[in-house]
Amino acid sequence: MSQARAFAQDSADSPDSTSEVIQGIVVREPEPHAERAVEPGHELALVSSPALDRHPVAVYLASLAPGSRRCMRTALNLVARTLSGGRCDALSLDWARLRYGHTAALRSALAEKYAPASVNQALAALKGVLKAAWRLELMDDRDYARAVDVPGVKNQVPPRGRAALSGELRALFAVCSDGTPLGARDAALLALAYGCGLRRAEVVALERADYDEETGSLLVRRGKGNKARTVYVAGGAGEAVGAWLRLRGDIEGALLWPVLKGGKLTSRRLSAQTVRDVLEKRTRQAGLKSLSPHDLRRTFISDLLEAGADISTVQKLAGHASVSTTTRYDRRGEHAKKKASGLLHVPFVESGSRSK
Repeated sequence: MSQARAFAQDSADSPDSTSEVIQGIVVREPEPHAERAVEPGHELALVSSPALDRHPVAVYLASLAPGSRRCMRTALNLVARTLSGGRCDALSLDWARLRYGHTAALRSALAEKYAPASVNQALAALKGVLKAAWRLELMDDRDYARAVDVPGVKNQVPPRGRAALSGELRALFAVCSDGTPLGARDAALLALAYGCGLRRAEVVALERADYDEETGSLLVRRGKGNKARTVYVAGGAGEAVGAWLRLRGDIEGALLWPVLKGGKLTSRRLSAQTVRDVLEKRTRQAGLKSLSPHDLRRTFISDLLEAGADISTVQKLAGHASVSTTTRYDRRGEHAKKKASGLLHVPFVESGSRSK
């Protein structure tokens, strides 16, 4: 079993009780919640559960975009079990009692068992909950600063995923150009995923009102971390989305709809899994090597950098919090470094050439 699969399997073994916390914290007028007794089985176990608006896990998860909550809840359950010897989950651990000794030991324990990406995800979730505990005044400044002072694990393996070649992109769109409503919908979906570099959850969250066909601006309301950004649907991407809209019409609701048998459109939202399914189907039809939706995002970033866009602009279009994240998506390889080196002019003239 791979480390990533083991990570998911470990997390699946724990109760999904944190979903109840999310449901309670995000409603506008939550009903009063009585304190829930917790059997003390470990020194870090809560004696009793606080109200949801005072629980750092609930507050942290509610601050995330819907698409991020599940994986971070999974990571928090793993952290809680690791710290408590399997006796606590994310909801029953007393996070405010964690100190540097706990978090440093946690990092070492996870690094021995899981891939760097999984460990870093768990540490990011941990730090998010500790920040919530600090903001709720459950931890003082000194204890919080020391507890989060643990570095990530360096990833020394080759980066995951790949960038699609230009010929592969042409083949993908070619198999969608079959004159059917489904083909038009799939072409628009792929155009948004590649042409705007959108994540799966961002693609399916788009509303018709988010897209201004005249200017090409597209408001991505539900980006990672609930951050909104504006991107632009240009060139062929705009043509693909325009062709879909001529079939869909200007009815309010989700930008992309399911297409039933016989080409009938139904006014409801796609699931994030549909994006993956569409790409797998079209990749297979085009006879291409496997591509994931995130590979289209990697291609978007790599192609923009190859075309000369500055990395700060690409970072903003991709919705990354830092430039360092954007650089990890660059799949241009050695030819990009060679090309960049050739941009410089070194004013060297061989001595014998000066007299000529």
